[in-house]
Amino acid sequence: MALVMCPLCSDDEDIEVIRTLDGGHRLVKHRCGYEWEHKEPTVPQRNPLRTFDDLKTRFPKPEDVDPEQLQRVARLKKQYLAVKPDFDPDVAGYWSKYQQIFSSDGLWSCDSRVLKDFANSEVGARPGNQATFNSAWNDMGDAAAGEATRKTIEYLLYGPDEVPLEDRLQHLLNGTKAFAMTGFKEALLTRALCVMYPDRFLTILKYTTEAGGKREIARMVYGLELPAPESVNWTLGRLILWSNDLLNDLVGQGFANQQHAAAFLWWAKDQVEGLQ
Repeated sequence: MALVMCPLCSDDEDIEVIRTLDGGHRLVKHRCGYEWEHKEPTVPQRNPLRTFDDLKTRFPKPEDVDPEQLQRVARLKKQYLAVKPDFDPDVAGYWSKYQQIFSSDGLWSCDSRVLKDFANSEVGARPGNQATFNSAWNDMGDAAAGEATRKTIEYLLYGPDEVPLEDRLQHLLNGTKAFAMTGFKEALLTRALCVMYPDRFLTILKYTTEAGGKREIARMVYGLELPAPESVNWTLGRLILWSNDLLNDLVGQGFANQQHAAAFLWWAKDQVEGLQ
């Protein structure tokens, strides 16, 4: 049912009438969960394509969080930071090693096996089971799989300047680049960004999961509803980066590193009583 575009998602699909209000107005709800009052019926029309900058402007911002919710999170943060973090001593060295491997020079001179090892390591961030990647690697062999993985990482990190990082990420996610390595998808691409840009990227490797990705953390910790990844005007690549930057801004300073900040967010989402 197409009534109007959802103000949050800019999507005009799957909008349902919740109830009719006085004066002929209607309370409607989009599939993302957002509800609003629709005052006048409109003629269904195609959802206009929006520019990159327009979409980024429409994405939720830190100032959209309720001030009282921010205060509750601040209390949890103070409680969390009172405990000395227990860091894996191997993370710093591992990150440094792969920063060299993923450098423009190191990427094409490293042994192919270190790329496969990266996909299956849990040091610093856990990408989960990589059966698809491993199966493809074994079928292709070290040389071909290594080359495909190198090209994938190279495009992500050093692709054309005129293509934003968000869109390069999307190209690798949706398979529009023929050279992209099979199975080297969201968790591994995000993990590579965490390694190369450790001050920017939180070690939360998925946008949305049942266990809790960036979208779920934004909702449970800060009360923000982020766009659904299937919304037609957004792309997963953009949502991955913009949600990371949003959470990074919201979580603020005081943490030893981004792993520490991510661990706090994971912990905070389960502190239901502390967030009420």
